[in-house]
Amino acid sequence: MRLFGFAGWSGSGKTTLIEQLIPRFVQRGLRVSLIKHAHHTFDVDHPGKDSYRHRHAGASEILVTSSRRWVLMHELRGAQEPSFDEQVKRISPCDLLLVEGFKFAPIPKLEVWRAATGESLLHPNDSHIVAVASDAKVETKLPLLNLNDVDGIAEFILKKLELK
Repeated sequence: MRLFGFAGWSGSGKTTLIEQLIPRFVQRGLRVSLIKHAHHTFDVDHPGKDSYRHRHAGASEILVTSSRRWVLMHELRGAQEPSFDEQVKRISPCDLLLVEGFKFAPIPKLEVWRAATGESLLHPNDSHIVAVASDAKVETKLPLLNLNDVDGIAEFILKKLELK
């Protein structure tokens, strides 16, 4: 399994870019998975549903399954969040694991940067960033990719990971 991350500030376009890249990788015959870290409280469950009721009753894990998908919800209940490596071990085998939101993970990453966010660049302080994708000119020694050239970005990632 090859890992490749996307780093950038909120609003930079990471999610949109990943959404456009996934079908390109899948069309190449790659099995693609994604792990995303949320920096806020989130819930994939809905009030009134059985799984929601069981979780709120105190269950530590709820596995919901059907003929189309399954999901495992695990409540930390005050325990420490598992490390990045521990989370990766939970992912089923795949060819390419895309990673969003783990800014400091020690994996090759693409920095997605837009001047409009008003934030500074991350790559001067992160040696794991291997290129920058932007819709503006950026002063960098790293490869600079056009954020709107999704095919070019896909090719760069595949070549970098030797999946081409």
